[in-house]
Amino acid sequence: MRKVKILAALTGFVSLLPHSADAAYPVYNPQQLARQGYVINTYTQPQITGQRANITSQQLVAASANNRQPIATNVAATNPNRVTGALPRVGSSATNAGRQYYQSADYDRLADSGLYIGLSAAYSTMVKGSMSADYAGEDNAFFAPGSFRVSEFDSDAVIPLQISVGAAINSDVRIDFSFLRYSNISYAVNAQTSQGNGEYADAKVSGGAITSNSTMLNVYYNLDSFTGYMAGGSLRPYVGAGVGVALNTIGDYVIFDDTFYDETDGLGPGAIEGGGLTAISDVYGYHNGGTTEQLAFQLEAGVTTAMSDGLKLDFFVRYANLGKIKTSGSIVVSQTEWISDGGGDEYEAPYDSVFHYTNWTESGRLSTLDVGARIRLEF
Repeated sequence: MRKVKILAALTGFVSLLPHSADAAYPVYNPQQLARQGYVINTYTQPQITGQRANITSQQLVAASANNRQPIATNVAATNPNRVTGALPRVGSSATNAGRQYYQSADYDRLADSGLYIGLSAAYSTMVKGSMSADYAGEDNAFFAPGSFRVSEFDSDAVIPLQISVGAAINSDVRIDFSFLRYSNISYAVNAQTSQGNGEYADAKVSGGAITSNSTMLNVYYNLDSFTGYMAGGSLRPYVGAGVGVALNTIGDYVIFDDTFYDETDGLGPGAIEGGGLTAISDVYGYHNGGTTEQLAFQLEAGVTTAMSDGLKLDFFVRYANLGKIKTSGSIVVSQTEWISDGGGDEYEAPYDSVFHYTNWTESGRLSTLDVGARIRLEF
């Protein structure tokens, strides 16, 4: 009985050996490997006839050498240069030998997909633009204080804000509509106005706040197909361009010229009869602002990184050309007049002289260079 139990145990152990071998050394189907480009060589066992007792060791070796011939399986590698050995990675094929493949989540995790909304904030490192008097060539234009020499725009911490709604066309191209607003730009603090004799006088400016609201259609193209991913795959470079319409507004402003203008040709008040005009001072030019609709465009370059699922962050440099800033053309001039008293002296008139000029505009173009960041939420 004991021998029977031992025999049964040995039988069970032996029967489990093939399963254990399968677990440790998986068997690959020859047809499956052949489809992947592997050449499978199968060898026949040596065939020896005759009585086993009459076969010497030398005969056995000779028979093995003569009969061990490979049997062709009619499988040829699609690519003769394929590196054989380890099984190919996920996604590999016989036509792409040696190429590295990864799961889609790792391979293109920065790819844009679906709809998105974006919000960006930037800082304008350069605000380029100026105002000048378009009416400088008109008769008696010097009567109205204005910028007869170019007056650069004044700016203080310009923070343009942008809202975008767009979608990815494919993994390389996306488009969006954006609303972009600039503020904290204004007419220059100082201007140089004409004195009417070829000379210029310094004038003080107050007001003239400038805002620009633009709506643009933008197209962005990812450059990683040319440059590859940057920083180990965490950054994706891109370029973009947009075109649209900008509504540029400049508020009302006043240009004050405090120059004392002698009207006696240097002869003095005594040379003018009583009641006659001897001088003009304290000239104010009240310029009515205006809003213009302009063609605008922008160019952008930057890099994208992924923050978490569905969130992307763009770091960019942007050039925006917003078109022309222009006033409505209405100027009201107020000035103080000095009158001769007939006794060699003069006095300030008890009134201010007021003049109104129309179609006398001032204008200038506005462009900026911004650096900023945009966060995008994908759906």
